[in-house]
Amino acid sequence: MSGLNGKVAWVTGSSRGIGAGIAKKFSELGAAVALHGRDHDALTAVRMQIERAGKRAVGVLADVTSFSQIEAARLEIEEKLGPIDILVTNAGGSFTPPGPLEQTSEEGWHASVEGNLTATFLTLKSVIPGMKERRRGCLITISSVAGHWPHPRSPLPYAAAKAGIEILTKDVAAQVGPFGIRANCIAPETILTERNQVRIPEEQQRALIATHPIRRLGTPEDVARAAAFLASEEAAWISGVVLDVAGGIAGYAFS
Repeated sequence: MSGLNGKVAWVTGSSRGIGAGIAKKFSELGAAVALHGRDHDALTAVRMQIERAGKRAVGVLADVTSFSQIEAARLEIEEKLGPIDILVTNAGGSFTPPGPLEQTSEEGWHASVEGNLTATFLTLKSVIPGMKERRRGCLITISSVAGHWPHPRSPLPYAAAKAGIEILTKDVAAQVGPFGIRANCIAPETILTERNQVRIPEEQQRALIATHPIRRLGTPEDVARAAAFLASEEAAWISGVVLDVAGGIAGYAFS
């Protein structure tokens, strides 16, 4: 895989988990990385890890449901590192438990839609104009297999928001392609982030593993390698795709 030397990459939600894995992988490939989160200590820990390896990184704090905060973060990144070449909109999460639609609260719905779909929309809205002016750039959004594999125990607001991210990415790819910009989406399945290692009991992990043709659960490194490929020149004619990083599973392995 070709390196990312000379590129500036902004990975939202990169203070831990999948986002941190992507940021560190991009850094290993030569990119200057802008980290983002709302936990100052966690953000600092990732930044210092990258800097100890002799690479460049900055950290920005922002609420990605606020366009003014996103704009302020983007300007800070551009001042410190230069124009953004690669954007990964990883910030998000599931903010409601699985359950029947009629038992889903309005607050839970809005939290998931705002924290995932709206956050992605606003971050793209901030970064795309500069990429259009420079006529180059790479956009990578993060969805979930929950966005296109129905399951009765799917957390509905999260699944709907992730489905929205997928069609948003495809439509954006159609809009920005003539400006030399590519847009793709990654849809992971169960990923053993630090939080999931604690949250998912070992017995449940074993049951989930048995549902995957590749007999293990995913890691942040698995998603990071996919993101690195999509950001590289090897993917120069790939745009508008949703790439499942799911261990070969043909459905959503909720349990």
